[in-house]
Amino acid sequence: MNKIHPQAIVSSDIQIGQDNTIAANAIIEEGVKIGSGNHIRAGAYLCKGTTLGDNNDIHMHAIIGHIPQDLAFEDKETFTVIGNNNQIREFVTIHRGTKPGSTTIIGNNNYVMANAHIAHNCELGNNIIMVNQASLTGYCIVEDNAFLSGITGFHQFTRLGKLSLVSALSAVNKDVPPYVICGGRPAMAQGINVVGLRRAGFNAKTRESIKQAFKLLYRSNLNVSQALEKIKATLKGPEIDHFVSFVEASKRGIVDGFNQELDTLKTKKI
Repeated sequence: MNKIHPQAIVSSDIQIGQDNTIAANAIIEEGVKIGSGNHIRAGAYLCKGTTLGDNNDIHMHAIIGHIPQDLAFEDKETFTVIGNNNQIREFVTIHRGTKPGSTTIIGNNNYVMANAHIAHNCELGNNIIMVNQASLTGYCIVEDNAFLSGITGFHQFTRLGKLSLVSALSAVNKDVPPYVICGGRPAMAQGINVVGLRRAGFNAKTRESIKQAFKLLYRSNLNVSQALEKIKATLKGPEIDHFVSFVEASKRGIVDGFNQELDTLKTKKI
């Protein structure tokens, strides 16, 4: 049985499963589809075109599926699809697709903290953490287990690879390869997300292979194409295959690495 507060505003034209809780002043527009076991807290707003899976927790004043912040939007039918077991915290904004028939997609087990923003046509995988005020612009792709620290900004069409980590206050305008830590304005690759790899169960051999791939890509004198050929020739495993294929598929290019010689000069005591 669903528990719907009498002060909630819920359209009669929705599809809803079982065991949902909808609190006071929540608003659910027509055409919304809701699974089972969801908690929709006070003041949350689910707009038309939204599909919500099971066991999600939508906190106070989160707005899901609103029209995109895109001057080209023509008010055609577009969608937002959210999976299962997500935590959407206070004042998060998630916008639906902008082109007719298009969709913003969020997977499962994600934790989106207060005031974060997910713009139109973004695609998020699973087990992603977005810290307070992390902001994804249109068409960003975020792979599984990525970590977006607080007050971070991302250019349109940017891709963040699996288990990548972006440090706080960073501005990202190129793709972040899988397993890489980056930060700065603009963000630059700093190393491998060793802690994340360990927590994800990657063994020492795999972590070492990823470390060697990073060194070839960012710490050798090879260009990107040469580095990728060297990686493919010398390193093996599904994680390496994914690392290579991600970089090869990049249209914006990948984030730059620090200039080690310049960095050494800056930190050297005079």
